[in-house]
Amino acid sequence: MSLAIGIDIGGTKVAGGVVDEDGQVLVRTRRDTPHRSKRPRVVEDTIVDVVEELRAQRPDITAVGIGAAGFVAADRATVVFAPHLSWRHEPLRDALSKRIDAPILVENDANAACWAEWRFGAAQGESDVVMVNLGTGIGGAILMHGELIRGRYGIAGEFGHMQVVPEGQRCECGNRGCWEQYASGNALVREARAMILANSPVATDLAARVDGRADELTGPIVTEAARDGDATSTELLAEIGHWLGIGIANLAAAFDPGTFVIGGGVSAAGELLLGPARETFRRRLTGRGYRPEAQIVAARLGNEAGLIGAADLARNEASE
Repeated sequence: MSLAIGIDIGGTKVAGGVVDEDGQVLVRTRRDTPHRSKRPRVVEDTIVDVVEELRAQRPDITAVGIGAAGFVAADRATVVFAPHLSWRHEPLRDALSKRIDAPILVENDANAACWAEWRFGAAQGESDVVMVNLGTGIGGAILMHGELIRGRYGIAGEFGHMQVVPEGQRCECGNRGCWEQYASGNALVREARAMILANSPVATDLAARVDGRADELTGPIVTEAARDGDATSTELLAEIGHWLGIGIANLAAAFDPGTFVIGGGVSAAGELLLGPARETFRRRLTGRGYRPEAQIVAARLGNEAGLIGAADLARNEASE
């Protein structure tokens, strides 16, 4: 059996695993992500350390795939920009190839996750897939006819920065009204904290869960409260779902996939989020009533989708 290593590099952790041909993670390890103020070599050292630990346990590795949170050039070798790291036009594949004796592929983490869900998860059997990852912001990926669509410069799928509200909320990217300002984990927490800070009587349950300290409120706490029946938390998740549905309807007009896979931490809310998203999607879909509707489903592979997809992509390229 052909084994590959997948590495998923995010803002807080570097997760690694040995992945078999069926998408099963056989060995796992992780490290903290070096702060973005650190020089690129420090991040490379962390990756090499993870690979060496995994190869010590399973030396029969055929390839190494790196899933990076950032813009990865179409050559799948260069990280053009990574907001949580010090990489700026970083020739990552070449740098790692000098230190790791195995074929290396670098891929955007959302592309890797989408590939994993198509191969082994929620989108198996579907030819045309759009994945939307709801985390701190919104990432995404496009797979058409079984091929990842990366765009001319490798940066396709940055759905979070579609502008859905003219002159709306300011986004970290510099623009206003970006989708991720209304349908992400940050948006959920921002609205919930604002209600606590305003001493809203309808936020009593949420405030009690964090002893009134709004800055300690997180998305999972809001989701837990909604599951426990808190009406305000349920409403907040429904609002995020509403905006999710608006964006998905726009993506359906552009790409016409058969399935939308919703991943990322916020997707853990399940039907509290996806139910409202489907309702809005049906109301906003172009040509509604006269065209097939795409499925909207939750991702299945969780936090390991990125490393599973990176490993599988690297193995496939190495075997060509």
